Amino acid sequence: MDIVEIVNKFGFPIVMAVGMGFIIRYVWEWATKEVKPVISDANTVLIALIDRIRMLDNDLIRLNQKVNTVLHLRGKSIEHERVEAEKEINKIDKTTTSDEQEASGGTG
Repeated sequence: MDIVEIVNKFGFPIVMAVGMGFIIRYVWEWATKEVKPVISDANTVLIALIDRIRMLDNDLIRLNQKVNTVLHLRGKSIEHERVEAEKEINKIDKTTTSDEQEASGGTG
């Protein structure tokens, strides 16, 4: 049968509805056979990438905590060194001042 005979026999809307049904079936089969496996693979890769990003984020958090701890401890050690140096300077100043007082007192 020719398309024109089918349209004359059943009508244009019916023929177009059947044609649309075939197109929908073709697209459905193509999507389920071709596209769905690709999307599934992409989903698996996406999940793996998200897991890696989470691991990197956790690593960065731990590294940041370590750096903050080191900076805090280094700051304490620098402060301790400063206090010790200040005590040494004050001790030297006191001995120098007492030596000067003794020297000036002994001559006067």
